[in-house]
Amino acid sequence: MPSRHPEEIGCGHVVERYVTRTYAGLPRYLVLNGGRFLGPRWRHTTRFTRHLIDDAAAITDEELEALLGYEWRSRLTAAWLIGVDRRERFRARIGDLLLASEVCYSGGAYCFALARFGTHADAEILTAYLDRYLPRTDLHYDQPAALGALLRLDAHLGTRHADRFTEPDGLWDEWVKGVGRLGYPSCSPVEQRRSTDLQCEFADGWCRP
Repeated sequence: MPSRHPEEIGCGHVVERYVTRTYAGLPRYLVLNGGRFLGPRWRHTTRFTRHLIDDAAAITDEELEALLGYEWRSRLTAAWLIGVDRRERFRARIGDLLLASEVCYSGGAYCFALARFGTHADAEILTAYLDRYLPRTDLHYDQPAALGALLRLDAHLGTRHADRFTEPDGLWDEWVKGVGRLGYPSCSPVEQRRSTDLQCEFADGWCRP
């Protein structure tokens, strides 16, 4: 998928307005990626969250498309705004970007958005991603975030899509061993589910009904 600067499609304002807006000297995309706003100790959480919710409601579909068509910072931010506002019409676009895995860092935000949508269609996208990328024990992409989102959806939907990935000595265990040899720390399915729950419960607690 080719990358285009938003200026090329008449949306040159979107990066400054939605992506690089700063909080305590940190741009929004960096705060979203680091997750510091999810904890109670960051004193800018209330302001950051109110702005995030307001922007998620205000941003147009055209502006979101402009961000999704650009680089990782813009895609990460757009996916968070889509997830917060539950704009399910972007499901296919988010799914395509996740499966393509073209850029770093943004995949976790795609998984958050799919977890927020919360349907069987979203579980199918996450399952397809894990089918494609868990066998790649040489790649550490967004497998943990995808598994965490799928586990949350399984609990919500009463399904068991994740079972075949997490069975003992299954695809998840083999992937953890493989990327461990590359120097990445191990992580458990329980930890990944907890991380997704934290993100979604944060959004549930702050967003308008």
